[in-house]
Parts: sequence; C-alpha cells; structure tokens
Amino acid sequence: MKIQKLGFDPNNFKASNSIHSNQQNNLSADNKNSLVKSPDNDTFEISVGYVNDAHGQTNNMIRILSGLKGDLVLSAGDNDIGDEKNKAVHKASFKFLNLGNVVATALGNHEMDTTQEDLIDSLKDYNGDILAINLKKDMIEDEDNNDVTNLGRAHLEHYLKPSKVVKIKGQNIGLLGTAPIDLLDRLTHPNYHTDCHVDKLNESIEDIQEEVNKLKSQGINKIILLSHLGLKKDKQVAQKTNGIDVIISGHSHELVEGIKDDENLLYSESGEPVILTEAGRDGNYFGKLNLTFSKDGIITKAQNNLGETGLFHKNLVNQHIFNEILGTPEKIGFIKDAPPPPKSLTEENPHANFVCDVIKEETGADIAIWHNCGVRNFFHEGEINSSDIKDISPFLDFVVVAEVPEKTMVDLFKKAIKDTYSSSSRKPGLFAVSGLDYTVNQKNGTLVNINYTDKQGNTHKINIDNPSENKKYKIVTDEFLMSAGADFNVLAEEKDYIKKYPYDKDVMVCNYIKHQNKPIVINQLGRIKYE
Repeated sequence: MKIQKLGFDPNNFKASNSIHSNQQNNLSADNKNSLVKSPDNDTFEISVGYVNDAHGQTNNMIRILSGLKGDLVLSAGDNDIGDEKNKAVHKASFKFLNLGNVVATALGNHEMDTTQEDLIDSLKDYNGDILAINLKKDMIEDEDNNDVTNLGRAHLEHYLKPSKVVKIKGQNIGLLGTAPIDLLDRLTHPNYHTDCHVDKLNESIEDIQEEVNKLKSQGINKIILLSHLGLKKDKQVAQKTNGIDVIISGHSHELVEGIKDDENLLYSESGEPVILTEAGRDGNYFGKLNLTFSKDGIITKAQNNLGETGLFHKNLVNQHIFNEILGTPEKIGFIKDAPPPPKSLTEENPHANFVCDVIKEETGADIAIWHNCGVRNFFHEGEINSSDIKDISPFLDFVVVAEVPEKTMVDLFKKAIKDTYSSSSRKPGLFAVSGLDYTVNQKNGTLVNINYTDKQGNTHKINIDNPSENKKYKIVTDEFLMSAGADFNVLAEEKDYIKKYPYDKDVMVCNYIKHQNKPIVINQLGRIKYE
C-alpha cells in the first residue's frame, strides 16, 4: 500500500516565523492551520508535534515552546541531561515537557544519568508519562541495603509505563515507548542502575509486538511508538512488527526531513505503511507530522515538517518561568564573529576549539582536549550570557588537570577515531584541541599524525607508531573524558589529578570573556587535517 505524501501548503505557514523546509514540507505553527478535514467521514486526521534529544538545552526549549504544536505532542526521550549536580536543569527539562503539553516521552539514557531517587523526584512534577517497555528492574527488596542507600536506588518501576492510551478528537491513540539497548553503556554513572537491564533488540521487538497486540485487542488501531533505540534499529522494528503506524525516533541524532520511500516510509510485515521521524539533536529542530488515517487505522496521507528552533523567538513568560528555576543569566560579553556550527561530529568544531584555548590558558596546561559529542551548542553572534555558554557545555563535568603519558594520549586518539568512522552516527566524534594538531584518514578511520606545539610556539611531531610511555603532558579536559567516559580510554584516574576545579568549562569561559573586555571572534580552525 502506498500513501499520499502531502507537499507544500501555503496556508500551513505562520507568517512571523521563517521555517526550515525540505522538498516543500513545512511546519504548521498552530492547530487551526492543520490539514483541512477531509469530507470523507471514514477518515481521521491528526497532527503530532514531536521533539527528541533536547539534552537539557533550556534556551532551545524556550524557543521550541513558541512553535511546538499539535493535536498530540510527544517526545522520543533524552529531554534531560546530566547527573545529580544538574538538579535545576532536571526540573527545567520536565517543566518544558509540561509547558509543551508533551503527554508522553520515551526513556532516554540521559534521563538515567542521575540516581533513581533524583529521577523520581523530577518525575513527580511531570504531568505526562515516561514509557519504557523493554527496561526491566530488579525488585528493590532483593537488593543490598547498602546499594539502595548509597546509590539512590528506588522503586523506579512504579514511575515507568509500557504504554498508555490517549483520546484525541474522540479517537483512542495507543502510545508505547522503548529505552535504548545500550542504556547502561551510555550512562554517566552506570553503578546507579546496575539493578536495571534493557532487553536486546530481538527481545525488545517481541516486547513491542506483544504490547501492540494488547492495544489492538482493545480496539485501538492507531499506534505510535516513542523510541530511543536509534533510527537504524527503529527501521528494523518497523519492518519486523505489525500494527505500528508511526515511530518517533531518538538517540541517533539524525535529522529526518520530509517523507521518503525506503528511508523513513517503510512497511510492516503485513505491508502497512510505517512513518519514522527524528529531529536531530540538542533541540536544534522539532517537528510536526500531519496524518490522515483510513477507517481501518491505516495511514493514507502524511506530511512531515521540521522547524528550525533558532528561527523562533523566546516567549518572555516562558523565559521568566525558566529563570525562576535556573536563575537569571548574567550578561557576559559580545561575540563579534562566529562561524555556523559543524553539522557532523567528524567536522572540526571552532567553537569547541575556542573553549579548549580558554581552559588551556586558564589552567596553564600543555594541551586541552574536549570530545565533540559533549559539545551541545555554539557561540551565537551578538550579546552572550551565562546561560548561552552553559548550553554549550551543559553536563557539569568538572575541569581537571593531570599528567598523562604520551602513549596514553595517542591511544585515546586512535580509538576515538576508529570508533567514530566505524559508526553510522559518527559517534563519539573527533576531538577539539588546543596545543595540538592532528591528521585523520577518513577512509580508513585512522590517525595519521599528531603535532604538539609547546608554549614557546615550537612544533614537535609525536611518533604515533612508537609513542613514549615516559614522556608526559599536562592535559586539561573535563572529568568525563579524563577518567569516566563510556566511549573513551581512561587518561588518568581521579587519584592522579593535579587539580580538580569546582566548576565546569562554562565558568572558565565566562570569566575569560569578561576579563577580555572586548568583542570575541571565534575562528579557531586548522587543527584537524583530513586525508
């Protein structure tokens, strides 16, 4: 069965906002401009607003609230970010879901960065539900009492649901959700959740189909999956199940524009259409999916639209609400010139390089390194405040300095580059650096060379085939990359730190910009070369 893919409708615009579009798709900015109701009484039309992987980006959240609309609004997870040091961000993230009328969200890995007690504390303020059919948890009564107390364990299972049913325009819509298969590998503190596990993909597909069958047995024939599995796995779900109509996807950070056969328009085992969406990462985009269903609950028409968050204005009321939670941001300075952010984790990131320059200078280190997957926003031209800079580095991973052997550093680069180019999503990404430049062979996914520039400006080529185990460099980065990163080799254990600062990179950047007392230019390029 083929469906009609609706194109551009000039009546579907909101004139005050420019809209990112592709193949004449557009974002409907208020409910009255949704698809014109069909005269066929046997059809049902609905607009679904969606977000995914907002990652606690509060400035983007405020802008999204100015445009996120739909008869039904949903999230594919990773709304939040960071551990118990980020409690204000946790509260702001769930406030965003409430203000956006998000009735359900998948469970992302970043929701689990904190303790179960802290997650439950945030969930109590959420008006909707977190759905995670494939996450299983041990009974707390069977756990060690010391783990329960020291690791913040709680009855998390009481706050997660496999599915829910919502009534929209008189019709029941079934919703279910999935957590990422690699959940425990992605956590900042995996020991908080060793009493949990996520079913493997084949088992998760069985979980999904079983729950879909339960919904269908209740007479529900319009079903949406909120998934944090990643788009590649979601395609398998779409083709190996029956009864799912839409998959709102997250976790892989891909930007899915329009509706394209064999890309995000697939067909179930029984041949019914399944539409997949994903709106990138960090709340830079959000979406609206307009759907027409037949009386049998099969999609016959569809239109997938993306809105570029930066083109929407902040509502002052929502800004005030977020300031009440996060505090009023401090004006820091002015960015005179800054390039657009990179679109891929394999592109050199001048914004992150600038941060590396700052933390290297502020700490007196030889080398600064920052992983691109930890960079969550960029410097905007114009006036900049502390909240803008915090969005660039929102995790609150304290800045640390340690003496690191040359071989350990080289091995870090080799592994990260290999993993990045062998991954379809290009994770974990290349490193932003200061005090170094390096060359990458993109075809082979290998490190070609590294050059170290000392404080006198002299360049020294490092022998990457036989790096020294005795020569050491004073390296500054954050504690995640230094000793706790899920994707990276350990550079130094906490006991070996020279210094641990009681704040993250954003504080150093704010102080640096204020002390410059002049407009800042971001143009730090040329530190990565490609073969």
